[in-house]
Amino acid sequence: MKFQMLGLGLALAVGTFAAPAFAASYNTLTGEKPLVVAHRGASGYLPEETLGSYELSMQMGADLIEPDLQLTRDGHLVAMHDSTLTRTTNVEDLFATRNGNYYVKDFTLAEIKSLTVQPTGALSRPDSTYPGFTPSMADPYKVPTFAEVLDLLSAYNDANGTRIGIYPESKAPHDATKNALIVQTLKDKGFSDAEDRVILQTFSKESVADLADLIAGHDVSAEIAQLGAVRVQDGLFGVRGSDGFSSLSQIAAVATGVGVSASGITREFIAEAHALGLKVHAYTFRPLSQEEAIAMITPFLDWGLDGFFTDYTDFGRTAVDSYDLAPVPLPAGMPLLLAGLGGFAWLRRRKAAA
Repeated sequence: MKFQMLGLGLALAVGTFAAPAFAASYNTLTGEKPLVVAHRGASGYLPEETLGSYELSMQMGADLIEPDLQLTRDGHLVAMHDSTLTRTTNVEDLFATRNGNYYVKDFTLAEIKSLTVQPTGALSRPDSTYPGFTPSMADPYKVPTFAEVLDLLSAYNDANGTRIGIYPESKAPHDATKNALIVQTLKDKGFSDAEDRVILQTFSKESVADLADLIAGHDVSAEIAQLGAVRVQDGLFGVRGSDGFSSLSQIAAVATGVGVSASGITREFIAEAHALGLKVHAYTFRPLSQEEAIAMITPFLDWGLDGFFTDYTDFGRTAVDSYDLAPVPLPAGMPLLLAGLGGFAWLRRRKAAA
């Protein structure tokens, strides 16, 4: 009987290898589909960093939305990329300069709420409209607070059964007060679990370390990305942020990924980052058509890019969804074989590495 069972087992094993199936995965660190990050919302079409812009980008298929965060004079987090209000709002029509400029930090939340954000994207319309899109909120193109962005995201996910995440940036330079408020707001709004898909980012390596300590102290589950430009120093790949260079191995000690300018990314850089367990996200793709998006982004997907920022969520979504994965031969019964030969241990190691 033992020999019969052994023979049956061998026959099953032979049959397993004789009937190969085909599987396909991306070259990303985890094998999952690369993330499409809505850079300041659908900023190529509508006023950036506004609730209307974020809503359109979610309808277009964003995996995550990205707000840049600045502090007002009275200590509120607002979604604003620049340190000044001049490029994107009508502040000059309503206020005189303060300290020789229009810095966000010199205006209260109430004052900033009186402003209107204006369209700046290459494919935007002067009247801040997009064909077929009607914002659900009353004032879609005012400067929102971080809390308001999170409320919109929660409401959209609940209404549509989606799991769109958020990728907030703590703008450099390092500000411990701002970092603490970002993490506290995430927790207050219920964005504290891994399923909430939170990635924190900053150009400041000091803030990377600070944010890592803060999420641990507040029991918030989030990934952290060091932003900057790809550099090679002393023969080591790394990233130069706002306060200096860090090698990839140094970054891997405190962060889970890097967000780097697409112009410096190479296949070798991505391979080295993946070897250290780091995800690689690229900024910023601004294709002006679907065809251009596919031509622009596909080489990076071949190299294993884990995600990218784009002003045009729809074009970025198309580039990822139309990407042809190469089938990889895989024995149909591999899971059973692995189970019999200690495969579960192998799977656990693979999961830990991801």
